[in-house]
Amino acid sequence: NLRDFGDGSLGIALDEVTTADDVDNLFKVFNRGAPPEFTTRGLSERGGAPELPVWARRTTPYLEHEVFNRYHSETEMLRYLHRLESRDLSLNTSMIPLGSCTMKLNATSQMAGVTWPEIGRLHPFAPVDQARGYTTLFAELEQWLAEISGFVATSLQPNSGAQGEYTGLLTIRAYHEDRGEQQRNVCLIPASAHGTNPASAVMAGMKVVVVKSTDAGTIDLVDLEAKASEHGDDLAVIMVTYPSTHGVFEEEIRDVCRIVHEHGGLVYLDGANLNAQVGLARPGDYGADVCHINLHKTFAIPHGGGGPGMGPICVNEKLEPYLPGHPMHRVGGEKAIGPVSAAPWGSASILVISWAYIAMLGPDGVRRASELAILGANYMAKRLEDHFDILYRGDNGLVAHEFIVDLRPLKRGTGISEEDVAKRLIDYGFHAPTVSFPVIGTLMIEPTESEPKEELDRFVDALVSIHAEIQQVEMGTADATDNVLKNAPHTAAMCTADEWFHAYSRSQAAYPTDWTRAFKFWPPVRRVDNAYGDRNLVCSCPPVEAYAEGEAE
Repeated sequence: NLRDFGDGSLGIALDEVTTADDVDNLFKVFNRGAPPEFTTRGLSERGGAPELPVWARRTTPYLEHEVFNRYHSETEMLRYLHRLESRDLSLNTSMIPLGSCTMKLNATSQMAGVTWPEIGRLHPFAPVDQARGYTTLFAELEQWLAEISGFVATSLQPNSGAQGEYTGLLTIRAYHEDRGEQQRNVCLIPASAHGTNPASAVMAGMKVVVVKSTDAGTIDLVDLEAKASEHGDDLAVIMVTYPSTHGVFEEEIRDVCRIVHEHGGLVYLDGANLNAQVGLARPGDYGADVCHINLHKTFAIPHGGGGPGMGPICVNEKLEPYLPGHPMHRVGGEKAIGPVSAAPWGSASILVISWAYIAMLGPDGVRRASELAILGANYMAKRLEDHFDILYRGDNGLVAHEFIVDLRPLKRGTGISEEDVAKRLIDYGFHAPTVSFPVIGTLMIEPTESEPKEELDRFVDALVSIHAEIQQVEMGTADATDNVLKNAPHTAAMCTADEWFHAYSRSQAAYPTDWTRAFKFWPPVRRVDNAYGDRNLVCSCPPVEAYAEGEAE
């Protein structure tokens, strides 16, 4: 495809996959379909091509890092990649119980599509008639997501959950402005909200007002009513997460929506925890006007290593006209806001993963996934309640798909912190849960539906064993500072050193259970200073001296 600028000029883009035959075909097009008297290869062999202009020539060295010059065969490269892989505790080692992250299995059958050239090699601005399969995929996925969430329309454009929040808030602003209520710019946000919520609201030009939480971790309806009344004429929206970030279903979610609607505002539902309600509850049915869906959580797109994510938004009839448009393709509503990402359907090539997830599971399967996620979390919470405090539960004594373990009482009595427990879990072969979010001094655990009961039991057994280790500190049978928790994690280099100066054995350090003897994940490094690392960024590229030398030149 060539780009027609409309003024008689054309844009031609060539890249590393363009072949000489491609260029020859292009010459043929400009020669009215007849082969020209020359070929690309002939021109190359003849020479005489104009030199690259000075301004386009690179003057700085490149690929100087040692890693680019060390591995010169496939054997060496494969071994290098495997060494890197072996340093990472991933889902192929054990469960990753990160709360509020939904680290479920990314099934191979769902992932296969991203490797197909029909999926991966199509330009995002290609004419629609050349992407009929893609347009079918878009239409079906938009319909499925709208049906799952209880809305009427979907935009696949947002590239992340936070971008979905931002997009949803922009549609709400457009809705109010279209009604002549430009003054509505107040966004109510519960104290338990995800950190991205206030950031997205500010980005969308709104004023954030915080709503208190009750001691049970739910939205304080009295405070909500007061804030909604106080800002009634200016109220634009409330951003609410369901189930809440505290891991409980808000029993009063319909009342929350009603109060905001009565004061002229709309309801934004943060879909971060949608994995607890697919096939069980629909945001559009209990009062939300818009929600975003983290396809990289609930619908199986991988999100380790930072992405890519997808955060489509689903909306009701009020907001459908304002869904984002795009200058290159006809997408969005009749009164569309501007595009929120570079491509009209966002990171389109990974949508095939979520399409495959829903298509293969079907309505019964996606519902079953949510049921198992909730069941697994409640099973673990029940087993752990005799050893740790479970911070929040619903009125029925149950949690949602995740729960919070409160370690603050143990810390006060022993000095053992949530970080110590998280690091000790590595010795047991587990990735840590979410630490100190949304409550400082806690661990947030989310098992997902992907884990069998045996793995849930193994993780619970690890925490129960760690609780016994904490009790040893509490009773004085283990040193308060030199113990298996304060020194965790224990590396192979540490445990095999010639000298051992600790009050506990190497066996206690490295092999706390039978399963760690059968298969041991060795952490590549010991504990790092998190605060120092956050405040002192260290480049892993060429040494700092290399940059100093460049400046001197």
